[in-house]
Amino acid sequence: MNTDKRKVVLIGTGMVGMSFAYALVNQGGICNELVLIDVNKERANGEAMDLNHGLAFAKSNMRIYAGDYHDCKDADIIVIAAGVAQKEGESRLDLLQRNTEVFRSIITPVVKSGFDGIFLVATNPVDIMTRVTYELSRFGASRVIGTGTSLDTARLRYLLGDYFTVDPKNIHAYVIGEHGDSEFVPLSQVMLATKPVLTILEDDRNNYCRKDMERIEEQVRTAAYKIIEAKRATYYGIGMALARIVKAILGDENSVLTVSAKLCGEYGERHVFIGVPTIIGRNGVKEIVELDLTDEEKEKFSKSVQLLDEYFEGLKL
Repeated sequence: MNTDKRKVVLIGTGMVGMSFAYALVNQGGICNELVLIDVNKERANGEAMDLNHGLAFAKSNMRIYAGDYHDCKDADIIVIAAGVAQKEGESRLDLLQRNTEVFRSIITPVVKSGFDGIFLVATNPVDIMTRVTYELSRFGASRVIGTGTSLDTARLRYLLGDYFTVDPKNIHAYVIGEHGDSEFVPLSQVMLATKPVLTILEDDRNNYCRKDMERIEEQVRTAAYKIIEAKRATYYGIGMALARIVKAILGDENSVLTVSAKLCGEYGERHVFIGVPTIIGRNGVKEIVELDLTDEEKEKFSKSVQLLDEYFEGLKL
């Protein structure tokens, strides 16, 4: 990977893609070349112009332009935020099949360009679309990553920080599993600094209780539905999550992020891509951090894996 150039290609200039691009520009220093690709080339050109006009106010000194698949050849990261929306009366599997065909039309020319970097997928359902990217690209598993439960984890830490009146940065907690209805919080692993939250909940000297943890977990799980109900879509949070993952890769940070990564025996599972705490560096997935789950948590995780497997098996690749 050419870390000096730090070139990122974004495929899909909808709200999610452009929230990511806007975050890159404003955070500064993450990359110095950003290419926008969209089936609507006029839109990609317009978005590139709009971002360029704001560079004078930004920390970044970036080259931003609309491009084509041949621009992927020397990119470090390809971010995929393209996809189709669900039609009225359409099943989830039908939507998955249509998105699979969209991904085929993207990944084939990207690979043909000579691209040899990392795929980062944001399109929902992200765990399955990340696995589709892996199957279609034939890249090594370490170089195909999905946003997974990274945003869910950020939501969880925000809510727990608010509940305990602590900076969320000092809350160590993860949402794992499918980025969807079967995701869950392994409460046994939640820490406030170095103190297990379960210990705090069992302390009679405070008013904290386990029931509140269940309420917070439900808030995390349903957050997207409430945002969509209020404003029809979610995009700022996931755009910032994408920027964070890209920063970890290009900066070779070896940061732990809950991305969608391929299991290779962890938790007794294989093949599936699912949201788990993962060490992310210059070459993508360095290592999956396997949590010491309780039996109940293992069962929840297994059900999430099973669900993702069932949906993937129904696809025609």
